[in-house]
Amino acid sequence: MARRPHELLHLLTRAERLSVRRVQSVLDEFDCSVEAWRVLDLLSDGEGHHMTAVADHAFLPAPSLTKLIDQLVDQNLVFRRVDPADRRRVLVQLTPRGMGRRQRLSRAVLADWGEPEPLLAEDEEEQLETLLNLLAGALGGSGKVTTARGERAVGRAR
Repeated sequence: MARRPHELLHLLTRAERLSVRRVQSVLDEFDCSVEAWRVLDLLSDGEGHHMTAVADHAFLPAPSLTKLIDQLVDQNLVFRRVDPADRRRVLVQLTPRGMGRRQRLSRAVLADWGEPEPLLAEDEEEQLETLLNLLAGALGGSGKVTTARGERAVGRAR
């Protein structure tokens, strides 16, 4: 196991880049970026999210996210609306078309990651998720980031 920070950083970076490359190869068939996929995935809960939370989830700076959201609005995949709790803020939500696209993308990504054999056994995947959440917390992350619906805490509380 890597004991020095640079070794751990190297392993994490390598795993992240290989994972993104694999997912991007699937998303290329749909002319979709990993960042757009991340946005659609976050918004699929139907709740609507502030731009700050979306930027955090997509790992994008605000100007890049604004450009991406503009593109997704132009494609009729998302829409913006004023937050009824704070009229100074904007919420982003999926359109029905966006929900359908997100479902197609997710099915394709899941099919790729599950065929012909899963990358990790289920217990290994759960253990890896737990360890990565612990590491993110220890490094000062803003919260637990998982793929489970009710467990996702993304963005800053406001």
